[in-house]
This record gives sequence, structure tokens and C-alpha cells, in this order.
Amino acid sequence: MGKIMILNGSPRAPKSNSLRYAELFMKYSRQAADYYPITKTNHSRLLEKMAGYSDVLLVFPLYADALPVSLLNFLKSLEACPPPRKPVVSILINCGFLEHTQNEVAVRMLELFCRQNGYEMGSVLMLGSGEAILDTPFKYVAARAIRKLARAVDEGSRLRLAATMPLGPRLFKMAATVYWTRYGQRFGTSKKQMQTMEIEGDD
Repeated sequence: MGKIMILNGSPRAPKSNSLRYAELFMKYSRQAADYYPITKTNHSRLLEKMAGYSDVLLVFPLYADALPVSLLNFLKSLEACPPPRKPVVSILINCGFLEHTQNEVAVRMLELFCRQNGYEMGSVLMLGSGEAILDTPFKYVAARAIRKLARAVDEGSRLRLAATMPLGPRLFKMAATVYWTRYGQRFGTSKKQMQTMEIEGDD
């Protein structure tokens, strides 16, 4: 059995959904796994540790149809200072869109990085409705997909997995409206404010 290095590429790592997805992965994986958030200041430490792992799992959200800047900056460091023994790279990406296919471009960016820098690609899981699914009755959909990903990484398989809420666009829009309205209320922001530029303030 190998050992997995889980890297959280979300800018909101301590409070992110990516952390929750990483925790589910660790629950289902049979291999030893260590979790690390990517920060502005820990690139060198992470690169030093990477040689001790057989696999790396990148967990992150889709940002503007691409990779978060925190993950991009880490990849620059990784390209400049690769470990002596390169691990297999797997991906767990989530987006707020219902359609998991929105993640495709970001996944292709990482596949290109791995191809150009000599890293073997492992398995990929693309989650749609990733912003909210863990707080809905459809949590089981994400959990089931992550269990499959964990098994694939454990077995050294090369799978391409995807999951999202089993809702049509109309129902998803209704559910998303309820979710974001409640989310705004937690921070004292009304639904009306979120529908206008007033939320941006006067500056």
C-alpha cells in the first residue's frame, strides 16, 4: 500500500467545502493519508514532503472556469522544484454549477501540467453542485462518488468519475435560491441586496 498526500487548493481551505471532501476521502481510503492546505508560505515545506508519498490528491473548487490562484502558484513552485520521486496525481474538483462538465477545462489544465512535467495521472472526480450538495439530502451522491474515487486511488486505477445533484435545471435553480438566501441571511444580507449591486457598497 502507498501513502497519499492530500492538498487542498481552495483559498478558503480552513472553512472550505474542499476540506469536507478531503475528510470524506480519508474516511473511505484504506491507505495512509495526510492532509495539507496550500498557503502562500508553505510551498517549500510541501515540496520537501512530497517525495515521501506515492500519490497526491488535489482537492479544489472551480474558480472562473479554471484553477484557484493558490493552486496555480503552487504548481509554479512544483514545476521549478520537482520531487526526486514523482507521485501519481489524482483530482477531486467541485463547482457550484449543476453540470459537472463545467470542471472539464480545469481538469484538462492539470492533465497538461502533468504531461509536460512527467507526472502520471491517476483518477479524476468532477462534482457538480459542489457548493451545496453536502448540506442537502443528496449528500449521499457526493459521498458515494468519493468512495469510488478512494477505491480507485487505493487500487491504482485510472477512472474518470462525475456526480451532481439528481435535479433538473428548474428544481436546481429553486433549491439554489433557497440556499443562497439562507446563506446571505447568516451575514445580514437580504435576498433583495443580493439581486442588486447594493451588496457591493458605495466604493
